Amino acid sequence: MRPMSLSQRAAQVIPGGVNSGQRLIPGLTDLVVAATEGARFTDAQGRTYTDYHAAFGPPLLGHNDPDVAAAVADAGRRIDLTGVGVTEGEVELAEEIVRLVPSVEKVLLTSTGSEATFHALRVARAATGRRLVVKFQGCYHGWHDSVSLNVISAPDKVGTRDPISAGILPEVLDATLVLPFNDVTAVRQAFADHGDDIAAVILEPVPHNVGCLLPEPGFLQSLRDETSKAGSVLIFDEVITGFRHALGGWQAISGVTPDLTAMGKAIANGYPVGALGGRADLMELFSTTPGAPAFFAGTYNGHPSVVAAAHATLRKLQTEPVHDHVFRLGAAIRTGLAEIFAELGVPAVAHGYGSVFVSYFMDGPEPTTYADLLRNDASFFIGYRRRLLEHGVFELPLNLKRSHVSYAHTDSDVDELLTATRAAVRDTLTLGGERELAGTSTMGGAS
Repeated sequence: MRPMSLSQRAAQVIPGGVNSGQRLIPGLTDLVVAATEGARFTDAQGRTYTDYHAAFGPPLLGHNDPDVAAAVADAGRRIDLTGVGVTEGEVELAEEIVRLVPSVEKVLLTSTGSEATFHALRVARAATGRRLVVKFQGCYHGWHDSVSLNVISAPDKVGTRDPISAGILPEVLDATLVLPFNDVTAVRQAFADHGDDIAAVILEPVPHNVGCLLPEPGFLQSLRDETSKAGSVLIFDEVITGFRHALGGWQAISGVTPDLTAMGKAIANGYPVGALGGRADLMELFSTTPGAPAFFAGTYNGHPSVVAAAHATLRKLQTEPVHDHVFRLGAAIRTGLAEIFAELGVPAVAHGYGSVFVSYFMDGPEPTTYADLLRNDASFFIGYRRRLLEHGVFELPLNLKRSHVSYAHTDSDVDELLTATRAAVRDTLTLGGERELAGTSTMGGAS
């Protein structure tokens, strides 16, 4: 009897064989990652891929960045988790975040971005005494119940309640209003109808969980104006945009300052740390201040190793031309992709911002709402990404998902990506897109 493979062993002891949703990918169910370095990962079969998925975006510097790894190793030799008091590293990291991010007057550390958005909504309700929160179709804010709806929705679910999980109380879903992104009229109507009961508006300022929807001029400012008039809390979920697009996040680019900001991913180049920061009067409502009403706790919050990783990452982002490099490569990729699609006569939009890129297979113009994305040819999207694997290039073969450039990627990598894309698109034109799409769009439709 042949011994079981690692993926088969995983399925015996881990539900589904993976430890997070969207890791068991149709067509790649036997994928076992054995090593990472720079812009690449190697699987258990010895196949190496240039990685543009990058774990949904955290390793902005590239995998196993030597400076980050050295900082973590040094912290591990000097200090461990004690769960009492505070460390010098936590203080210095908080000071750095306050200095860099416009909205942040005080900040608390978490282990994930989901925890940061959860606590943002909790404290907004504590501060206002109100029930409702507003989110936008296509935005994802983590696993917790208040925001676990209307992310990647099927056409017939748009405009209705579309939870991404079973087990959520209906009354929790009822307390969340879902609006179309970039629709100022819908926002104003929601506040006209419910303003006295809206505790918070939460959004990705750039919805990257559906690839890339850029905010139209005036949209973010309209949110700032409406929440300020109503006494509601404006929350920017900058878990993806923060530090990747700018040291101060999208709020520094747009000039619109929220009341609270959730952060994560690129802040520590892939080490598990998130953060929630914002106005001091709101942050002081957390129970880290004795007697304050909004409970906040976490065994691993501020762990010395992840704090060291964040310090090293932010130091490198400020002392080396990381953003110049990844923005230049990102622009080159988008330009090159557009040229390839035009050359091959494929209706497509090469879109993105900075180090993020995504190709939507549909006629232009660039999408600005989730409804626009319903034109994307999911079969072609998945099919060509699966064929990229044959050329040693990894872009996640799930519908609408973005890709990322890191500091470790090179001009040569970009040339190889474009060559591989040309070949993969040609093959998809000849052989057709992916026919079996079950499981390739996995953030909606729960009952």
